[in-house]
Amino acid sequence: MRRAAVAVAAGAMAVSLAACGSAKESGDKSDSSSSAKKGDAIKVGLLLPENQTARYEKFDKPLITKKIKELTNGKGEVVYANAKQDASTQNQQVDTMITNKVDVLIVDAVDAAAIKNSVQKAKDAGIPVVAYDRLAQGPIDGYTSFDNKTVGKTQGEALLKALGSKAKDGKIVMMNGSVTDPNAAQFKAGAHEVLDGKVNVGKEYDTKEWKPENANSNMEGAISALGKKNIIGVYSANDGMAGGIITALKAKGLKVPVTGQDAELAGVQRIVAGEQYMSVYKPYAPEADAAAEMAVALAQGKSLDSVAKDKVDSPTTKGVPSVLVAVTSLTKDNIKDTVVKDGVYTIDDICTSAYKAACDKIGLK
Repeated sequence: MRRAAVAVAAGAMAVSLAACGSAKESGDKSDSSSSAKKGDAIKVGLLLPENQTARYEKFDKPLITKKIKELTNGKGEVVYANAKQDASTQNQQVDTMITNKVDVLIVDAVDAAAIKNSVQKAKDAGIPVVAYDRLAQGPIDGYTSFDNKTVGKTQGEALLKALGSKAKDGKIVMMNGSVTDPNAAQFKAGAHEVLDGKVNVGKEYDTKEWKPENANSNMEGAISALGKKNIIGVYSANDGMAGGIITALKAKGLKVPVTGQDAELAGVQRIVAGEQYMSVYKPYAPEADAAAEMAVALAQGKSLDSVAKDKVDSPTTKGVPSVLVAVTSLTKDNIKDTVVKDGVYTIDDICTSAYKAACDKIGLK
């Protein structure tokens, strides 16, 4: 697929690589599986973190389920639960999965540190764990995500491009994600690497639970503190928060470049309308497929060598077999060549009556 200029290679790692991590450091992955190899009739526990962000129910869950069915000739069962942004609930869900004797867990942690003891419980019960999208702590057996630091760099580079020669004519606001999400720290670090010294950061927030309403409240506070005439752009770590930010900006008659991430439909439509400058398109199918492939292999007592070519370190585990997927900067210029071409959305999905004129204007037909 033809990618935008800022498409990045998955090898440009954002997390610390552990090419020299030994088998002893990372744990003997075969030990975490049940001693008897299983066939296709496996039970996979899938735990996703929240339903505020559209991607989890719309893409991740069905894609993972579909791939597991394909890999197990239709015999694999997926047992699903969503924690709705509550770490305690997710820990209870792990307990339930252990009680139900799933063969493997795929966990997208609400809180990467808070899940640590539950991951250990699963390990002690002989259930291997694949960390999905967020690098959970504890003795995980595999990990798949995107190059998260590069996501932040991609956002920062796009914001600088949008600001052009006016990058230091005022102040930007940085709206980072939740402190409980290790990815948020990596997005933030990547963005700072690009933006520091090139813009003036007037206000910066770590947004509780990634919630759009919290981003909206933070943005209102930033406008009050800085004065609307002094704000020239907003770094938003994802599309959901961008929506809350743009609502606050509109209420004060402000229109400045705003970044995003996840290529949510509402975000893409805001890009079409010129309200949001960009998003980061993260193709979910390769990430979901990698998680499914690792889960099935672990449940069947097989090695991850053929699936995971990279290794990363978490704060608690060295040399975790990993798959990192490339990302693309999504702007009004490449919507057709990314989310439409990949079948994420149709032009009819994007260009509803409210956006038809704007779609026509940018040639999205």
